[in-house]
Amino acid sequence: MNEESSVGKKTEAIETGKADGVYFGLMSGTSMDGVDGVAVQFATGKPPVVLGEAHVSFSKGLRDALFELQAPGDNELEREALAANALATRYAVCCHELQSMSGCSASKVRAIGVHGQTVRHRPEKGYTRQINNPAMLAEMTNIDVIADFRSRDVAAGGQGAPLVPAFHATVFGAKNETRVVCNLGGISNITILAASGEVRGFDCGPANALIDEWALRHLQRPYDDGGQFAAQGQVNQALLDALLDEPFFDQPPPKSTGRDLFNPSWMDAKLAAFPTLAPADVQATLTALTATTVAREITRHASDARAVYVCGGGARNPVLLRMLQKAIEDGGVAGVPVMTTEALGVPPQQVEALAFAWLAMRCVAREPGNLAAVTGAAGPRILGAIYPH
Repeated sequence: MNEESSVGKKTEAIETGKADGVYFGLMSGTSMDGVDGVAVQFATGKPPVVLGEAHVSFSKGLRDALFELQAPGDNELEREALAANALATRYAVCCHELQSMSGCSASKVRAIGVHGQTVRHRPEKGYTRQINNPAMLAEMTNIDVIADFRSRDVAAGGQGAPLVPAFHATVFGAKNETRVVCNLGGISNITILAASGEVRGFDCGPANALIDEWALRHLQRPYDDGGQFAAQGQVNQALLDALLDEPFFDQPPPKSTGRDLFNPSWMDAKLAAFPTLAPADVQATLTALTATTVAREITRHASDARAVYVCGGGARNPVLLRMLQKAIEDGGVAGVPVMTTEALGVPPQQVEALAFAWLAMRCVAREPGNLAAVTGAAGPRILGAIYPH
């Protein structure tokens, strides 16, 4: 297997031109457990180099506030604004940690690329909402902030997601070999890096969003550590079939989704017909749902893949990775190893934050950050809004 691509080792240079410099990338995903950050150096003719990383957890109060904003409620405007301010504060803490880890003062950082926290994603209605207060973050860090990456793609008729495939192609692509990069965050998505150079990507369905919710209910912990809870149960095929009875799974790409669809209410409606199932069996089946929906998309759209590289929180769940491996094999695609992006030189917890640092660099360079073939947008667009410090 060709493993020529990796951060710090990739032979094909990333052209950044006038946008050379140090960037911070911040990502808080649909699991809503905290923010991952990286400090990365981009330089013309050289691969990106990670200078430092940090993780800052969210308090229970902030996490609860973010979960409550996933559904309509009273006084939403004020609650969203207050949550955005609290988020900006946590983002600032992460940036200060990155400065310490990387040795880069604020004056040495070109920009912060920050995704924000998705609370609504309805591209079919022409909007997506990632709450944040980038002006406050710029004020607290004295660094330019680039935020709101998804809106321009949606305005151009796209899904606004996933936005990371262009970055995946730059860092993980290989000549004459089809690879799949699979992000298992709250929602699962895949990027198909075809041997021909074509890049495709789309959301597959729920990943940790439902797995974490069930673990919280029954373990009083926000996630299933190492998949141990799922490992105690057995997959219930009748429940799995009921969970798979969802039109989204059969939609052709481009497509994207979020907690607007795959939320506790959706799960509870499916579980209502199975009141006597043991909690561990439900957890095993929810884990199998993630593996099955991802594997189906790989067998449909990337049957020639040589390997699947996993990033996101699900990369730390060996039970899920084994289920994914088996589901791919059961789908008729044999000999495709499932491993983490560590095999390509990028720790799985760094990938998405690194992608938003890269998108910030593209914005500074006034270069497109989306792939229209992935999102369905009318064409390439420069993504992000700049908040000068």
